[in-house]
Amino acid sequence: MSSTPIFVESSRALPLVSAVVAFRSGAGHDPAGREGLARITARMLRRGAEGYTAARIEETTDSLGGELSVDVGFSASSVHLEVIKRSLDPFAGLGATVLSRPTFEVRELERLLREAEAEIIESQDLDQVLCSRAFRRTLFTSHPYGRPSEGTVRTLRTITGDDVRAFYRQHYTRRNAVVAISGDVDQHEAQDLVARILADLPEGTPATDPIPPPLQRPGRHLVFVDKPERTQAQLIVGSLGTDAHDADHVPLLIANTVLGGTFSSRLMQEIRVKRGWSYGAYSHVSYDRHRDAFSVGSSPAANDASACLKLTLEMLQAFIERGVTEDEFEFAKRYLIRSHAFDIDTARKRVHQSLVEALLDMPVGYHESYVARLEAATLAEANAAIHTRLSFDNLVLSVVGTHADIGQAIQDVIPGLSSVEVLPPGFDQM
Repeated sequence: MSSTPIFVESSRALPLVSAVVAFRSGAGHDPAGREGLARITARMLRRGAEGYTAARIEETTDSLGGELSVDVGFSASSVHLEVIKRSLDPFAGLGATVLSRPTFEVRELERLLREAEAEIIESQDLDQVLCSRAFRRTLFTSHPYGRPSEGTVRTLRTITGDDVRAFYRQHYTRRNAVVAISGDVDQHEAQDLVARILADLPEGTPATDPIPPPLQRPGRHLVFVDKPERTQAQLIVGSLGTDAHDADHVPLLIANTVLGGTFSSRLMQEIRVKRGWSYGAYSHVSYDRHRDAFSVGSSPAANDASACLKLTLEMLQAFIERGVTEDEFEFAKRYLIRSHAFDIDTARKRVHQSLVEALLDMPVGYHESYVARLEAATLAEANAAIHTRLSFDNLVLSVVGTHADIGQAIQDVIPGLSSVEVLPPGFDQM
């Protein structure tokens, strides 16, 4: 199994063994017009395998005291297995069968596609989800990062059994896999476990990354998802953010913590504590294999939405133009250093960091050197990172609310708008 990277973190604290078998292929590999294919393929693994119906997979998992789940992101698809140590042998057999010999029965696929379609329709009632989708769709336009990984009703209806089998054959191979094992196993046991689980997968080839680096969309763009009778609004403001390979990546993370990464951050203090406009106000820096989004979000009452957005924009402009103070910077740095202990307090968390580094092509030792890089970062580097990575002139503003009630007021507080788009709740199904 030398072709498959394997990460192991042993711990005898509990008689549990966790395994994540991940493949370097995710929603970013969905063909145009077949969005949702990677996710459907992964979910079909639990819907039947040689000698197992979907019901029997669930019954066997429960009887062994295990958990079996799948997850799909833009860059990876993964199968998660966790079981009590005494049931490891039979559970490994189940995992090997599910991974290597799925049946992809037509009726199960049809049932899953109907369920996935219903989930998408139901999600139109989740205003936060709609706001995020509209934000990413507008920020990334035609880039894959702007497409919903779950697909749309239209694209799900184009997916066939042949599509699922072809995606599986191409991407579920040993050379495309990365495995993380943690818990009550030693290195030798972990190697044997991986060998058994992956034994019947073909050697294959590593998947190439089909996603190009995203480009910043110039100008300020408002996208408003119009829903009737909303007493609360959802607001997201943002742009492209950082890449893990950027020299100023860690300084920007520290600066972001000042703006909206803690309860004592600028956004929380001004929007929640002082004015009570929103229960939460945050800023977030995402990253994947490529540069991802920087975003600022809040959920004010509809009557407070325009005032909240105006203040958010003023604070963001001040953040970009004037940066952070030395006291703020030192507090944020200490907070990140101290809270890092909670990121590595279990074997499963520690090995997951190595897994993510491999899957996302992050710098080698990114997590191992994280605290040292936090300690070495300077105030000047943080403020330079803000100026380099963020621009007040290039923003996407996503709003969910009732346009007739607050649409014009929202537009009025945004200076120099380049475009305005008003969409129905089912915009991403069109």
